[in-house]
Amino acid sequence: MKTINIGILGYGIVGAGVARLLKLKKQLLESRIGAVLNLKTIADIDTTTTRGVDLGTTTLVSDANMIIDDPAIDIIVETIGGETISREFILKSLENKKHVVTANKALLAGFGNDLVKAARKNQVDLAFEASVGGCMPIIKFLRESLVANDIKSMSAILNGTCNYILTKISKDGSDFEEALRQAQELGYAETEPSLDVDGFDTAHKLAILNSLAHGMEINLKDIYVEGIRNITPKDIEFAKEFGYTIKLLAIGKIHEGYVEARVHPTMISSSNPLSHVDKSMNAIAIEADATGQTILYGHGAGMMPTASAVLSDIADIARNIISGTKRRVPILGYPEDNIKSIPILPMEELYTKYYLRFEAQDHPGVLAKISGILGENNISIKSVHQKGRKSNGKVPVVMITHMAKEAWVQHALKEISKTDSVVGRPVVIRIEEIVEE
Repeated sequence: MKTINIGILGYGIVGAGVARLLKLKKQLLESRIGAVLNLKTIADIDTTTTRGVDLGTTTLVSDANMIIDDPAIDIIVETIGGETISREFILKSLENKKHVVTANKALLAGFGNDLVKAARKNQVDLAFEASVGGCMPIIKFLRESLVANDIKSMSAILNGTCNYILTKISKDGSDFEEALRQAQELGYAETEPSLDVDGFDTAHKLAILNSLAHGMEINLKDIYVEGIRNITPKDIEFAKEFGYTIKLLAIGKIHEGYVEARVHPTMISSSNPLSHVDKSMNAIAIEADATGQTILYGHGAGMMPTASAVLSDIADIARNIISGTKRRVPILGYPEDNIKSIPILPMEELYTKYYLRFEAQDHPGVLAKISGILGENNISIKSVHQKGRKSNGKVPVVMITHMAKEAWVQHALKEISKTDSVVGRPVVIRIEEIVEE
């Protein structure tokens, strides 16, 4: 039986999970793949801390180059994270004709086009199933299972930290800071949570998914990103009254000549399956022309779910090695020569529905003034509610609009904020009517 040697760069949570699965599932993997997956070497700057894994004959070293330059190693797994040293190590591995598996969504979103070119130049594979959605097989699904489909839209919950926080606010009435603290105590949120709660982690994943779905270059910089820091229990309660649930969504849609790509808190119908994805779980709804709607659901992070996704990539590459093939499936789902530069729709050109909440002065004519400014900006109001009791001379006024252009809404809100009718900044949450089966 052929032996395929593997090296791991980074022995943190994910690296330890990969090592554990390779050891614990050795016989199962051999029976399914038809080869021995030998974890030859692990590199990490910390070679003394125990990770609870019986390494056996596996060597733990502090120098990553001992893996990258080892001619016996076939597959290198990068689990360091970040965008600096990990990029250097992956590029050097590809130059050394090593197949690479990574879970590094930030690196792929920022520098994925360069990595794909390097893999092509050296005729090796670059795999990244674990970079989006944890154990959900979304990369393989887009790249292989939906090969005969035009992808019309994707709507996804891709950050467990944000989803946990929104669930706590919704279920327990916690405010953002309290829910974040609880998420940190449970290990769902980092000590410095900005990457998650400000939406950037989700944007990284959307950039990757857009490329796979539409055959476009990876484009992170043009994705609109807005986080969940300003979501309050008050808005979640209002959403419930109107039949909506608030989720941080990654939204991607294909239009003629451009792609719509945005990340922000979104109101969706409480009857929509995504509205019932709670706590740290992830899910994605994909609308394709041949299949209709498909929903994937699962753990988006964690040691073993992520390690499982990494092992699926290792298995694919190992099978290619056994059969004497390389690059059987294109890295981004399309041959590199067919990858196009498709522009992302500027946010101000977006058309959608809106939830607007104003802290209005309890004076005659205030509602008429707000409605008048909205009307002057071509914004049609579907419903208006004055909700709750007066507080300090102010009363919440909540409006749901019909379809409107983002530029119109933002201009109108600026005009309203200049008046003496409202106090503070209006709350704006976009409403997404996701196709429901």
